[in-house]
Amino acid sequence: MLSSPAPSMSFEFFPPKDDASEAVLWDAIRRLESVRPDFVSVTYGAGGTNQDRTVRVTERIARETTLTPLAHLTCVGASVAALRQVVGLYAASGVRNILALRGDPPGDPGGQWVPHPEGLNHATDLVGLVKSLGDFTIGVAAFPDVHPASPSFEHDVEVMVRKADAGASFAITQMVFDAESYLRLRDAVAARRPDLPITPGLMPVTNFKQVARMSQLMGTPLPETVVSRLEAVSGDPAATREVGVQIATELANRMLGEGAPGLHFITMNRSTATLEVHRNLGLH
Repeated sequence: MLSSPAPSMSFEFFPPKDDASEAVLWDAIRRLESVRPDFVSVTYGAGGTNQDRTVRVTERIARETTLTPLAHLTCVGASVAALRQVVGLYAASGVRNILALRGDPPGDPGGQWVPHPEGLNHATDLVGLVKSLGDFTIGVAAFPDVHPASPSFEHDVEVMVRKADAGASFAITQMVFDAESYLRLRDAVAARRPDLPITPGLMPVTNFKQVARMSQLMGTPLPETVVSRLEAVSGDPAATREVGVQIATELANRMLGEGAPGLHFITMNRSTATLEVHRNLGLH
């Protein structure tokens, strides 16, 4: 899925909560389909919620669009039998690309992780399970700013190597606001597993409060340089959006210039800001 010599471009959506938000999502999907991304993904909700909508939207993308879907799969609240069933549903829809994630503890992303009594404890275990179920291309998550539950950066690198050993063939990071943290992780993993491309997640900010909340939940610190630029225009939605697009464009140019294998846009189910960054980068 990421084998092209040109940088890959992909888009991430989240599952809609109701029919109205599903209509907004499908408007964004149709608009972004026109730029022919390499793939698109639909996340689970926080703590593994909205799984049914995630599976349904992913299946619909596979059946009704020209897009290649990357299916999210997490260990949260699921037995091995249930995970096998979801993988089977994806396969029956022709979905052959899966992003295997442990997921966040339900109700509190920063809380203590407790696996399902008949489930799996690590993303590495999930990669192994998916690998055993068929011919899937498997991606995993990467954490440039160190996973909130990790004791160290070095431990995170070791986990990435184990995921590759289990069968993962690419990784996508949490949203990146510091190119240096991405490059540090990319280079450290490449020294051990150069066959595991790590694509940075990029979120064009259109709402400062929203991204600050997401940053806190994910344990991804916002650099002071980013915070100061966004706070300076916090009372002006149009200016916030403009600055958010500028920041995303600058980050994208830097990471692509340093050899990033592509960009994974976190769209928040909106298309306009993502398309603006896409145009700024000359990626038509």
